[in-house]
Amino acid sequence: MPLSQLGRPSPQIFFCKTGRLEYDLAHMIKITEVFDKLGVSPDYFIPYGHHLAKIDTEKMGVDERQKPITKSGHLILVTAMSPTPQGEGKTTTTIGLGDALAKLSKKNHKKSLICLRQPAMGPCFGVKGGATGGGKAMLAPMDQINLNFTGDFHAIGAAHNLLSAMIDNHIHWGNELRIDARRVSWKRVIDLNDRALRSMVLSLGGPGNGFPREDGFDIKVASEVMAIFCLADNLQDLQERLGHIVIGFSLEKKPITAKDLKAHGAMAAILKTAIAPNLVQTLEGNPALVHGGPFANIAHGCNSVIATRTALKLADYVVTEAGFGADLGAEKFLNIKCRSAKIWPTCAVLVATVRGIQHHGHSLGGSLPEGMVNIRRHVENLKKFSLPVVVAINRFTKDTDSEIKFVQDYCQEHLGVKCAVNNSWAQGSEGSLELGHMVMELCDAAATESTASATPSPKTKPHYLYPDQMPLLDKIRTIAQKIYHAKDIEADPGILKKIEEFENLGFAKLPVCIAKTQYSFSTDPKVLGAASGHVVKVRDVRLSAGAGFVVAICGDIMTMPGLPRTPAAEAISVDSHGTIRGLF
Repeated sequence: MPLSQLGRPSPQIFFCKTGRLEYDLAHMIKITEVFDKLGVSPDYFIPYGHHLAKIDTEKMGVDERQKPITKSGHLILVTAMSPTPQGEGKTTTTIGLGDALAKLSKKNHKKSLICLRQPAMGPCFGVKGGATGGGKAMLAPMDQINLNFTGDFHAIGAAHNLLSAMIDNHIHWGNELRIDARRVSWKRVIDLNDRALRSMVLSLGGPGNGFPREDGFDIKVASEVMAIFCLADNLQDLQERLGHIVIGFSLEKKPITAKDLKAHGAMAAILKTAIAPNLVQTLEGNPALVHGGPFANIAHGCNSVIATRTALKLADYVVTEAGFGADLGAEKFLNIKCRSAKIWPTCAVLVATVRGIQHHGHSLGGSLPEGMVNIRRHVENLKKFSLPVVVAINRFTKDTDSEIKFVQDYCQEHLGVKCAVNNSWAQGSEGSLELGHMVMELCDAAATESTASATPSPKTKPHYLYPDQMPLLDKIRTIAQKIYHAKDIEADPGILKKIEEFENLGFAKLPVCIAKTQYSFSTDPKVLGAASGHVVKVRDVRLSAGAGFVVAICGDIMTMPGLPRTPAAEAISVDSHGTIRGLF
């Protein structure tokens, strides 16, 4: 029903590829009212107009470096089944759950807060269009969040490319560090999908333009600066981590860092304002933090540690999201982000859709029953981290009651987990109340068990997949075998030599970040369902010393995506009144 028929003033109107959408954006509450809902002083906020603000975390005292969070707030991880081209609605579910918890927790005078990543413009103009939820479960102002927002991504790109420029400038002016131009691994970045920039030769045109060498671009969300930005504890830690970035090697095969180039201070200066988390609101006026945005298929897929820590200080329930399926987003959230930040979720929500399950089932010669193997695999994987799990069926209009019931019964009888129907797209918080109740029950159970025990509850203390001391190659193999159910991994002698070099340089204890297709447990996006017995081919490894992990690039995954045959950008425009069409 249009909002104007619910007795409210006429809404602001937006247009998408599927028609005319109405949202009550004209009557969003001011950001100062969102401050009030968090119950903190306005002195901690830096307004960006009427509907956006940044939080001064240093003034608030959130920079507790190397200290665990002491607030009793529950961290709730939202992840998903293996994605399909139609999309599963993980962000919509996250926002709907956050709104539902806000409504339910008011009775106990508690607060809830949503923590999400900022959408990248590459997918917005490429495949997705907008990426701030959907229907009545959406963040606002969605046009600003999806496009330039508060300039954080621009700052990340500028800091990254400043280092790129200083590398080539150093080589041009005599190369005192004896950088081997053939072994420079630091690419440039841009926040757009552009396959033509993957591989190139720069510095052509004569001696005045520097020394020609091979280079290329990654998409901005794959930048190590983005990873550092999202894993740093505070501004000082950010600057130190930036200094540890290894950009390549000298002619003597010694690592060259950003600190060697004296670039890390200027890079941190560019990011000084960006490091403060961004505060926005849902369509129901509930607070949400949106900060950072690494992809989960080519990076670690989580919002910033600073935003999550801030949320845990301000709210009793913090709902956060990890990108793509649980095999990518959740695994990296737990093994990389939680390990670094010394936090751990109370429970996990696995988002599924009937059409997604059917998509995986069709590949196995069946439909809904056959497709449940994908849900089973993800639930089993999450339980390996000792996490309580609830499945959320993100409902679409064509889903039948019998299909919904089948999935719920299967989860209860065969997987031993509860399954809620999430209808937040159509109903907002009202459509997520069932899910909210289930999540609160899991949180209450964990709190009760922890209180009754002299030691931390096994449901809430960290349970990583592998120890720090495990060799890097074995960490990759452990993820491949335990999460992807692969028979083994495979790597060429050159890759094995690089891994050995990383370990000899002192990076053996770092966690690993697998870059692979999001569509399959294997490295082949066409193998759906729950692939088993395959071999994971490691095509390359990259050292992210500043971020604190080693990236293993597997299969044909690209760190610079291309545009599809029909880019979403073709449907996006703006009229003379400033109304954006096609983005949402």
